[in-house]
Amino acid sequence: MENILEIKNLNLFFRGEESDYQALYDVNLDFEKGKLHSIVGESGCGKTMTVMSVIRLLPKKAYIKSGEILFNGENMLNLKEHEMRKIRGNKIALIPQDPMTSLNPLYTIGNQITEAIMAHNKVSKHQAMRKVREVMDMVKIPDINNKLNSYPHEFSGGMKQRVIIAMALACKPELIIADEPTTALDVTIQKQIMDLIQELQKELQTTIILISHDLALVSNYADTVNVMYSGRVTEKANSKEFFENPMHPYSAALINSLPSANAKGKLNTINGAPPNIREKISGCKFHLRCERFEKGLCDKEIPELREKSANHFAACFKI
Repeated sequence: MENILEIKNLNLFFRGEESDYQALYDVNLDFEKGKLHSIVGESGCGKTMTVMSVIRLLPKKAYIKSGEILFNGENMLNLKEHEMRKIRGNKIALIPQDPMTSLNPLYTIGNQITEAIMAHNKVSKHQAMRKVREVMDMVKIPDINNKLNSYPHEFSGGMKQRVIIAMALACKPELIIADEPTTALDVTIQKQIMDLIQELQKELQTTIILISHDLALVSNYADTVNVMYSGRVTEKANSKEFFENPMHPYSAALINSLPSANAKGKLNTINGAPPNIREKISGCKFHLRCERFEKGLCDKEIPELREKSANHFAACFKI
């Protein structure tokens, strides 16, 4: 087993007017080469901030206080900005959250993919265009000659997402970060896009990190699951083990809240809401919503992420 990416003890803060607020707490994650990994959790749990730290595309007020991000053994946090530009889009590519706003409306699709290729490769425009056709064919965009000269507004949401994936693949990256790649799409198109991502991942042996709040989608496609809650990793395991035996009470509650054919119209919910980044909560941050809460323990001590069974880690005192 060889890891392409390792995140070690990552702590990230946001600058505030009166004080700084911590958004990530000692995040430790590792991603094996050639697999489709997932990071899941409710909105605001820190999953996007974690992966944006990898490519150092953070909001202006965010800063990494400590930790390491090792990509092929090299600490990304030690690289200068001009060195990072050689990695972004080239060795590590991003499929952003919203295909509707990720393409420039003033340029044709062909021009935008060509620009992505020529930014990282010393090739002629003719060579770049040949590569453009190749990646457009890979993502199953029909009628390539016409589509090359079309503008984003002439594409459907699903077809725009195929263009974004083509741009991500253009430089043959070793790692692709897919940040909620199906959020703005209807269910049928979601499946088409995820089938395409999975097919390309297996064919090219590219490593993919899928960021999602959709556990049903993750269960169908991911090899591993990493759960985050309020800036901490609460559980990590391979996908089959996770869905058959969720250990952390938050994970169990998330899976229990999925719609079921046997639910008879009733949906299970998790009481309360995730805490705001500014809230000061002692102990385990999930204890306010947890059915296993033990007074004097869960509200006082912070549980460490520990291996509870083979390659299955969880951060909870009550396991």
